Amino acid sequence: MKIKKYETNFKRNLFWNESILNTKSYSEKVENKVINIYPEVSYQTIIGFGGAFTESSGYAYSKLNNEKKGQLINDYFSPNGLNYSIARLPIGSSDFSLKPYSYSKKADLSDFNISKDKEYLLPFLQDVLHKKGLKLLASPWSPPSFMKTTKMLTLGGKLANKYNQTWADYLALYIKAYLDEGIHIDYITVQNEPNAVQLWESCLYSPEEEASFATNYLYYTFVKNNIDTKILIWDHNKEKLFTRALQELQSKSNLDAITGIAFHWYTGDHFENIELTHNAFPDKLLFHTEGCTGFSKFNPDEEIQNGEIYAHDILGDLNAGINAFLDWNLILDHKGGPNHKRNYCNSPIMLTEDSSDYVKNLTYYYIGHFSRFIKPDSKRIAFSRYTDKIELTSFKNADGSIVVVLLNRSDTNYEYNLCINDIVVHDNLDSHAIVTLLL
Repeated sequence: MKIKKYETNFKRNLFWNESILNTKSYSEKVENKVINIYPEVSYQTIIGFGGAFTESSGYAYSKLNNEKKGQLINDYFSPNGLNYSIARLPIGSSDFSLKPYSYSKKADLSDFNISKDKEYLLPFLQDVLHKKGLKLLASPWSPPSFMKTTKMLTLGGKLANKYNQTWADYLALYIKAYLDEGIHIDYITVQNEPNAVQLWESCLYSPEEEASFATNYLYYTFVKNNIDTKILIWDHNKEKLFTRALQELQSKSNLDAITGIAFHWYTGDHFENIELTHNAFPDKLLFHTEGCTGFSKFNPDEEIQNGEIYAHDILGDLNAGINAFLDWNLILDHKGGPNHKRNYCNSPIMLTEDSSDYVKNLTYYYIGHFSRFIKPDSKRIAFSRYTDKIELTSFKNADGSIVVVLLNRSDTNYEYNLCINDIVVHDNLDSHAIVTLLL
């Protein structure tokens, strides 16, 4: 048997470099430096990998000519690119919008319309959907200002109790309006970062408030309107993931209404929290819905660090039990925006300074070591390893192919013997390299 090897090593100028590894029979004595893969032991099913169609991404996309737009779509959504299969959408404006906006300013919602999304966000999304179907997750950053206790989109505040049903109706209208454009929203989170007062669009929910809104208003509004969009809670950082899940999924009615728990990556690993949540609620989906690194101004050393941050987090999340990993903005300008609060960040692809072309950051290639090969409906499978210096995960695709991703963040090279069923392959994992093996 031959195994395909794909390697990215920035210092050696390798980006998804393909080579072939030869195997030998496992009957030969192999005891040291072993990594075992066990396809017969499987765990969670993967829905997919993806990123976010923000207004800022749509604006950056609009700057490209048609040829470059086509290349960008292929780079993200084709099998030879990142092969993305799921994406996130803000409901109304986020910090990565040109300015704050909502779809309605009236309490009866008679003026509801998504015309603002049609300027930049929807053209980008529809160009992609013409070429590839995607599962879509939508998240609100804030209800309209008239529904808030503070009467502001920004700086936190809460949804006023008297507008609970109006807000649920608003979200149902959003899903229907997108369906009128031929776009089906598969999942929705109740609120982006419900525990944060931000300079940009934000809204606070206690665990009791979020669970009550999800179960008593949003779920029943969806049922009444024949909307099959699934509801996810939390959509905030990992350090409170398990606690929040325990607080919000106490009752049978909540368990019936809420399909899963979403989270962000900005407060560290907390892989144990993901595993705890998965073990406590094995039937609930777990989505990583947002993560990005700060703007590095293309410092090569920081690019390596950024890539390794991504890979380490994806590996840890997958091994802890997640079903989907979504990055943040698909494309930004050369400054890491536009962002109406100057909250700039990196994206895997960014425009050149004159906006005529784009560049791929190293994070693009690191994400691809997972998203290109771990297909939707694949299952994570078991492994054991001789050292924690080699970070890894392993999956079995629906077609029977095996994917193993290996990461070395150290300054030392590590030999290994990969053993699976009755074969073994010997190879070397270079320092600061990421490798995907496809069997």
